Amino acid sequence: MLELRLVQGGLLKKVLESLKDLINDANFDCSASGFSLQAMDSSHVALVALLRSEGFEHYRCDRNLSMGMNLNNMAKMLKCAGNDDIVTIKADDASDSVTFMFESPNQDKIADFEMKLMDIDSEHLGIPEAEFQAIVRMPSAEFARICKDLSTIGDTVVISVTKGVKFSTRGDIGTANIVCRQNASIDKPEEATIIEMEEPVSLTFALRYMNSFTKATPLANQVTISLSSELYQLQLSTKLQRWVMLGSTWLPR
Repeated sequence: MLELRLVQGGLLKKVLESLKDLINDANFDCSASGFSLQAMDSSHVALVALLRSEGFEHYRCDRNLSMGMNLNNMAKMLKCAGNDDIVTIKADDASDSVTFMFESPNQDKIADFEMKLMDIDSEHLGIPEAEFQAIVRMPSAEFARICKDLSTIGDTVVISVTKGVKFSTRGDIGTANIVCRQNASIDKPEEATIIEMEEPVSLTFALRYMNSFTKATPLANQVTISLSSELYQLQLSTKLQRWVMLGSTWLPR
């Protein structure tokens, strides 16, 4: 038996909105330790990992359970919930469906929806270990704005880290360069740009993946970009909510 109750239902809606355009179908793995998802996009370029380890008002999972869901269908279900609604998710061990229940804050309205589960064959990929040449922490909204602006000029972005972090693109209409320098804001830490560099690094990525990752921006004020010659990782997390989103793009050899 699985039963979890999330007071901030709007948070789950934001998570699904950030995932559904990148991943179609995925298994939500539930255990006594938490609620998680790992999946790759259809091109097997990007890996997304989601973990909720605590923060539920109520969480019960009698045994390990894997629920295969179509994320677009799940997002449609959650659109029926108000942003302030309390969301409860229930599933029996042998059931082929999952129930979503939405309660208004004053509990004068309760709605429940049932969705069929899918049998999805997938393996646990794990998060690869890597030593990063540079790590950049910056406001997530600023990073999202940069990716959106550059995508109007070109299809790829070169992220270079030296004394600052530089985002560059080139297209048919011209070129664009945006440089963010280190700025440790004491008054507003969420607006700080922090750069940790072992050695200079310059890597190229597809902007369509960057823009897909930045759909998770509403989940956190800060984004961490970790760069190495093997792997790119983008992480958005909040201490309060304990949600962690990880997008990884492998570079072609």
